[in-house]
Amino acid sequence: MKEVVVISGKGGTGKTSIVASFAALAKNKIMVDCDVDAADLHLILNPEIQKTTEFYSGKSAEIQPKLCIKCGRCIDVCRFDAISKDFIVDEIKCEGCGTCYFQCPAQSIKFEQVKSGEWFVSNTRFGTLIHARLGVAEENSGKLVSEIRNHARLIAHRNNNDLIIVDGSPGIGCPVIASISGAHLVVIVTEPTLSGIHDAQRVLELTRHFKIPASICINKYDLNLELTKQIEDFCREKNIELVGKIPYSKIFTQAMIKEQSIIENEPAGEVSNKIKNMWDKIENKLMEKENV
Repeated sequence: MKEVVVISGKGGTGKTSIVASFAALAKNKIMVDCDVDAADLHLILNPEIQKTTEFYSGKSAEIQPKLCIKCGRCIDVCRFDAISKDFIVDEIKCEGCGTCYFQCPAQSIKFEQVKSGEWFVSNTRFGTLIHARLGVAEENSGKLVSEIRNHARLIAHRNNNDLIIVDGSPGIGCPVIASISGAHLVVIVTEPTLSGIHDAQRVLELTRHFKIPASICINKYDLNLELTKQIEDFCREKNIELVGKIPYSKIFTQAMIKEQSIIENEPAGEVSNKIKNMWDKIENKLMEKENV
């Protein structure tokens, strides 16, 4: 069983649209949306949720009015200004540090684990999708990513799936590290902008740190041919495979509006053919690793 993770250094590069197209092309696979802070793969795959699991992580304070003596100690020690003068805890501001709980002389503060989100196992027209939704201002997204990836592996093993396709988080933070750990191949989707190049280089450094093979895809390459050449030169210099160059096209938006992958929306179009060629290269790379 192989895992391909598609990530990007920044949002808006077209990563999810490309993942949905890979899902349309790949055989005997399951999909995982690890962008739990802003999941959107489900907008294209239109899943039917089969199972929902609550995700608990971190703690939050709650003052019990009947026990509170209104001494103000909790307000004084809270570094995040999360407690009002009426002795009510703002759930958004509370960082779950527990200082008020330990400092309260009346022991009037509850400090318990809270529901931070939920994750789902769903059926789609392309197979099983594991996805999640993290609550507003909740942390520990990396922990949630690890949880759904581990569950995806269990399902893939049980169903004898050959491949797991992961839509990873943008950036280089904890959720990205949790998205790529243990992957067989990472595909970095970038665009010919200065921020796109800079962030792709940072993501590449991350994959190299964890010794995970990575390839690069340039989306909207024809918007700035000079910067596209700069990315191509960088790939040659660093010996990184450039698996695809996709032109700018309104078909990305048109397909999303129809809740379709690009492959479904225009099967024989230029963009679809480019993505098909890219997927062929990725499959060949995975087979090479299997034969080594």
